[in-house]
Amino acid sequence: MPDSSPDGEAAPQSRRAAREAAARQAATGETPTTPAAAPAAPAASPDAPSATWESLITGATPVVGSAPAASAAPAAAAAPTEPEPGSGFQPVPLRTPRPTTEPIDIEPSADDDPWIFASAGAGPAMPYSRGAAAPATAAAASSAGRATATARAAGPSRGDADGRTAPSGSLEDLFTGSASTNDIGHAPPPAKKRRRIGGWIALGVVLLILGGIAAGGLYVWNTYEDKIREVMGWEEPKEYEAGLANGEAFVTIAQGDTGSPISQSLYDAQVTKTPDAFYDYLIKSGQNPPFQPGVYKLQRQMTSEAALAMLLDPANKQEFTAQIPEGFTVDGTLERLAEGTGIPLDQLQAAAADPSVYGVTPDPAIVAAGGQPLEGWLFPATYTFDPSVTAQSAIQTLVDRTKQSLDVAGVPEDKRQEILTTASIIQREARAGTDMQKVARVILNRLDPSNQETFGKLQMDSTAQYGYGEMHDGTVSSSEEALNDPNPWNTYVHTGLPVGPIANPGDVAIDAAMHPADGPWLYFVTVDLNTGQTEFSSTYAEHLKYVDQWRQWCRDNPDSGC
Repeated sequence: MPDSSPDGEAAPQSRRAAREAAARQAATGETPTTPAAAPAAPAASPDAPSATWESLITGATPVVGSAPAASAAPAAAAAPTEPEPGSGFQPVPLRTPRPTTEPIDIEPSADDDPWIFASAGAGPAMPYSRGAAAPATAAAASSAGRATATARAAGPSRGDADGRTAPSGSLEDLFTGSASTNDIGHAPPPAKKRRRIGGWIALGVVLLILGGIAAGGLYVWNTYEDKIREVMGWEEPKEYEAGLANGEAFVTIAQGDTGSPISQSLYDAQVTKTPDAFYDYLIKSGQNPPFQPGVYKLQRQMTSEAALAMLLDPANKQEFTAQIPEGFTVDGTLERLAEGTGIPLDQLQAAAADPSVYGVTPDPAIVAAGGQPLEGWLFPATYTFDPSVTAQSAIQTLVDRTKQSLDVAGVPEDKRQEILTTASIIQREARAGTDMQKVARVILNRLDPSNQETFGKLQMDSTAQYGYGEMHDGTVSSSEEALNDPNPWNTYVHTGLPVGPIANPGDVAIDAAMHPADGPWLYFVTVDLNTGQTEFSSTYAEHLKYVDQWRQWCRDNPDSGC
């Protein structure tokens, strides 16, 4: 129920209600219902004050600032006008009659949604704006809002293809109310493509720098590794660490072997880490134990101390195991068989006297020259025999293994003796497989009848040494006596192949004899006995240069077997 004053008049509205009524009037043009017009006030005289405090409080006289008062007009006929420029705060009358229409819907419609500073559509003037320009600004903002809504409904007129319009305002417009956030839009996103390209460039520069550092470090390490290890104390240990022992390894100790050759044998069998590790250990520890000939079962990657303990333990000696190296003669092979199996040497020599027992036809020329018909037929390998082994069964095992190798290499039966002879020379003259194939080609080139360099003579030191009995004297050079001795194995005296094999070749040498390398070589010489480096040449003048290189190496390495 509406409140009433004591005299029956409607109570004045609150300021908020008055502002709402004024906003509705500005938006719809509707004039609220008011009580009967009061009698016209008498015209103010020029000398009288324009208003009193009571009239200001009651709303009878609006505050118009310092501007001169407008001419009086009837209140009922007075149309709402915009305030004069320079006007100040313009309050809404406190006693505006309550409207008789429907209650005001406080929630604005979608088309008339007022903005916090200015209306986007048709809305009330800003009641707290200063000056006469405030209502005009609100009206302009209302017109701009309608234009924007119309443009949005009509579709995109400019801008991106997706319908987004370009910004049409600034922050100043936003705060004055002449533009909304929809008009101004958002800040343009950063150029992602440029940032992505810049990131890739930076990454490339970093990778280039890191790659240069890594390459430089690798070069320094490869060039000065030994010195760096020495300075930093990072030298490679000569011994394996304890606890790494694994697998099985067989090491043969020959009659008369001492610490140095045993140390090399342990390294070759992958028992110790370096060739001198075992020998250095014996010197440091002051030990000189009596080593017994035989084949010993050890493990790979052992310490020298552990290896010595196993070599001195009789339980590790393989009584029925024999290890035959490549290039051994029949005599050396029979000695190894005796050491490994325990069979007396004289029994083995007697069993080897008749090669026909093992399917090998004796060569009459070899027999006439006093040679061993089984030479080249006792294949070098490591053998394990059962306790029932005999001298004949042991030799048969070695001969059968040679036949197997010849068959694998594709050697015809009528060529077996010839191939074994060639392969035995290759085995004694070269070490590496590629060098063996080249030596095989040198032999074929020298045997060529059209050869005008050597005229069919092989001139191999190994053949002269074998025929003269110097093969095991510890040197690679032949004596003048051996070079001039007319025995049928001396290829310095006789043309063609020697009368028979000079050693027992292995698989690689037999295969090289069947498959020689291609090349014009007629000469070769090993210029480094430690590494086995061998130089091949096709002329004698070139060969002499390599001979001088070998002699210089021998002068620099005395007691090295030259």
